[in-house]
Amino acid sequence: MKLVFFVVAIVASLLALSSADMYMQNPRGSNNRLNENSANRRTANRMFDSQNNNRGGYNVGDRTDKKAGNDQAKQYRMNYFQSGTYLTQVAPNGRTELTVEWTNQHGCGGNEDTDPHKQNCNIVLQYMCQDNSSDFAPDDGITIRAGSSTARSDYSRLSSASLKQAFINRRNSNTRADRGLNEPWVTYDDCTRRERNKGLFTATQQMANKNAAINTRQNRNGNRNGYECPEERDYYPYWHPTVWTDIAILAQNESLCSYYSAESFNSRAKGTCVEQFANNGGRKHFSEANNPAACAAANGVWTEYQSMLELAPQFTTPAACTADHQDGLTYAWGLPYDIVKINAFENIVPACFVRPPPVDCEAAPWSRSNHLGNGKDGVQLNYKWTLPYFPSMNSKRCILRIRYNISTDDYDPYDTDATNNAQSPVQENPLVQVGAAGQDLRLAINTAQFGRTFQDRGHPFTISPRPTGVSNTDHITNLNVRGKRGYIVQTFPATEYDYAPSRPKIEQGDLVHIQWTGSNSHNNGAPGGDGQTGDAGEGTGGTDRHNLLQSGNPDENFPLPIEKVTMFDGVTVGWVASGIDNLSAADIAVILASAGDYQCMETTKCGAEAVDTKAQLQNQLNNAPASFEGIMLRFNTPGTYYYLCTRNNNFTNRSQKG
Repeated sequence: MKLVFFVVAIVASLLALSSADMYMQNPRGSNNRLNENSANRRTANRMFDSQNNNRGGYNVGDRTDKKAGNDQAKQYRMNYFQSGTYLTQVAPNGRTELTVEWTNQHGCGGNEDTDPHKQNCNIVLQYMCQDNSSDFAPDDGITIRAGSSTARSDYSRLSSASLKQAFINRRNSNTRADRGLNEPWVTYDDCTRRERNKGLFTATQQMANKNAAINTRQNRNGNRNGYECPEERDYYPYWHPTVWTDIAILAQNESLCSYYSAESFNSRAKGTCVEQFANNGGRKHFSEANNPAACAAANGVWTEYQSMLELAPQFTTPAACTADHQDGLTYAWGLPYDIVKINAFENIVPACFVRPPPVDCEAAPWSRSNHLGNGKDGVQLNYKWTLPYFPSMNSKRCILRIRYNISTDDYDPYDTDATNNAQSPVQENPLVQVGAAGQDLRLAINTAQFGRTFQDRGHPFTISPRPTGVSNTDHITNLNVRGKRGYIVQTFPATEYDYAPSRPKIEQGDLVHIQWTGSNSHNNGAPGGDGQTGDAGEGTGGTDRHNLLQSGNPDENFPLPIEKVTMFDGVTVGWVASGIDNLSAADIAVILASAGDYQCMETTKCGAEAVDTKAQLQNQLNNAPASFEGIMLRFNTPGTYYYLCTRNNNFTNRSQKG
């Protein structure tokens, strides 16, 4: 097969011994953490291969002021509201925007002839969604969940049995409700069997298993990380169907965008070999064949599937499906990549489905090499994601993924493939001669890392239909919180507390969805790896707490008294988690000041949750919930408003302000 490659996964970083690389800050990236009290994550291969060090990442959110423990229903999942119909996407109206923020160590962006960077790079954002389940953690092999155990999901090696029931038994014994799950078990089982792409450049790396897609140059021993397929992780655009939907690729150079747009699974069908179980057992979820010829030899059918946003079962014929539905969406009749049917060993038949929008492609934002910090403009590296619109109006359970890929121009990144393996242009730790006497000096080159993919993922979240009172054309901006407990050396490579985005710019009449999540186990204790342990901060150790109060200006460290608060004058409430109607400006102020512990000022409006009835809030928010379910406000009065968190405002070294 001709090489198909991740622009940067075939070549690599010169920083072969690097240890801290890609961290998603908003939404909070897990770096494979769950609820550890330690600074180091407990299980580096729990869900995915990050290639990051053991520090960093954020614990799953807690719903109340108590640790969720083994009860996943007590975990907090951020809940965002979907966009309006795509018919409105030609203008900001109708969009729901979520600012994705991250830090990447090795630098990126600005790689033009007139402004060369130290390395090539790209950054890929993807998500995976499924219909939300009322069960937070069903004991199955397909439902997205954070888990309650830091242990990795089980996996038993290949069964020699050919009957479907043998695979069902193995899947059911491997998957447990207390283990985190992103990719379905069936896709990993397929990956262990499918022949790897032997057109790929592997340099001097020798594959432990020469045939399987679990073996790549970066993962030559076929190590397992959750149920992630290593070949799919290391290369983009991938050449087989995948459960991930593309959001954006931030390329090293915009000239590559036409290629990425054409090859994205969002736009182009991808093929896989479909075989059948014996005795009419239904569709196999796996095949060893990775191309049409091998598939035919295995008595399979090479089948091309298309990426789908979701099924549209209300349209039962091709004509009804592809008619103009006046909603701006693209409907198609064909073979959707339906992982639910694959997991049930059912054949996929032609159906109507909604296609995802084309992948967004633009130049990657500039960042400095060897620096986990802000970009040129002084703010965190970010991308504004327009959340999808699901016409079924079903609530979705989702996961967000960001990958960071770096490479070098020490050899041609586009025309180097498997034919170069025998005489690789790079060798392990080569000697180079310098000076007239032929002095040898050794270069630190690991060919497994001369082409490297880093990754982070968030915890599960939901995307819900817009609530009553929020129209299809309303523009929603999400205002969240990033960071965790501790000072900078303790939290690194995560961050200290801040609002995200820190300086949102809102158009008059837009809606702002204010919501945050935090953990009750961010103790940052031992083991601490190569960083400092401890959780310096106010209030109960290990706990994240936030609130939002108006201040006079950024130089002031005191909030305004409630009688001088103007931020909520003229504001109307589009939605509030409590469902209470007719909230006044004072009610809104006290909800945000108390992190939702109080829901209004007076008993006549919200009963036992009112300021004049409920037990007094602890002054450092210790008895407030770690997560705030949210309120959506429509700002109608133009102005510049400043706000701060009273708890996380140690003047000398921490300042949570917006």
